[in-house]
This record gives sequence, C-alpha cells and structure tokens, in this order.
Amino acid sequence: MKFNCLIEKDEDGYYHASIPSLPGCFTQAKTYEELLHRLHEAITLYLEVNETPDPDEIREFVGVQAIEVETC
Repeated sequence: MKFNCLIEKDEDGYYHASIPSLPGCFTQAKTYEELLHRLHEAITLYLEVNETPDPDEIREFVGVQAIEVETC
C-alpha cells in the first residue's frame, strides 16, 4: 500500500511527518533519512493495531501550497 505523507522541517532542523489517511499516525527525526525509516515503522505499527483504511479513504496526492495571510 502507498500512503501520502506530509513532511515539514521546524526551526530547529527536525523533520515532522504525518499521514493524513491514518489519523494520529505521525513521527519525527533529526535527519530526512531517519524520518523515512521512522515513517515506515510508524505506518507498519499503525496498521498492526488499526483497521486498514478503505480504498476510498486513501487520498490521491495533488500538491502542497503555502498560503500567506495578514493577521488583523
């Protein structure tokens, strides 16, 4: 199964990842390579204790867009 993952890097240089189609499934790491390893592990463990999502629950990746708005 393939899963789309949202990956961000914080101000301290840590990578954070979540899997939108698997609620509550997320991880973090100092390096991108370690993050990929941890993502694989997190997804595997999630699927061991939760039901596999229905095919229509798995989302197709479209893209990422940063939106900047002014605050009041």
